[in-house]
Amino acid sequence: MSHNAFFDRQHDTDFIMFSVSHWIAVSLVACFCVILFGLRRTIRSNPGLKQSVRLLLVAVLLFSEGGLQLWYITQEVWKKGNSLPLELCGITLLLSIVMLLTRSRLLYSFLYFAGIGGAFIALLTPNLVYPFPHFRFLLFFAAHGGIILASLYMTWIEGYKPTWKSLFFTMLCLNIVAAAVYAADRILGANYMFLAHKPGTLSVLDYFGPYPYYLLVEEAFAFVVFLLMYLVFFWFPQRLNARKNKP
Repeated sequence: MSHNAFFDRQHDTDFIMFSVSHWIAVSLVACFCVILFGLRRTIRSNPGLKQSVRLLLVAVLLFSEGGLQLWYITQEVWKKGNSLPLELCGITLLLSIVMLLTRSRLLYSFLYFAGIGGAFIALLTPNLVYPFPHFRFLLFFAAHGGIILASLYMTWIEGYKPTWKSLFFTMLCLNIVAAAVYAADRILGANYMFLAHKPGTLSVLDYFGPYPYYLLVEEAFAFVVFLLMYLVFFWFPQRLNARKNKP
């Protein structure tokens, strides 16, 4: 029986990590980030354009999650154990929509680290089986690219900045989220956020040891990534600027 290679759950080939299509998709996300940075002053100075970019990002994120849920339902594969937005990137996607609509500084202080950091790792090591040009492939990269661009928009266009406090606030929130998701996993018999076992596909968790130790290594890894995100992009540049401006 023939099937639609773009949309159907049956597929002839699997997604291959670090394949040409994977690197092109990652490069496209990087290009959008560079374009947003390059146009930051233009967007900032034009209220109409600023609102349009913000609402476009909201639309991309809504379409990504809505499209995924629609795919699950139409392909008759929606299950409470793996179709709810309870993965870290599913949670940060929904929170990114709220942040963009409300311009919440509290959400930004969490999403700059958890959103960008989590989505960046996911883009490099996707938990994905559908290859290009499948609908799920396109949704995956649109969703994770959108999460990153949402926090970069708030940084470069709205002028928000993370602090030392927000770094530790993010670690606290991540543990609260993990505890809530773990409870949901136990109730649903699920493995959201890979709190019960590692994913079936190759991931960064494969280098973190056996269960449950990889959860502790994952937490330390997240802290190091978040620390680097703060030091490299904010703390060091601020110190350099302060030195330059000294009389």
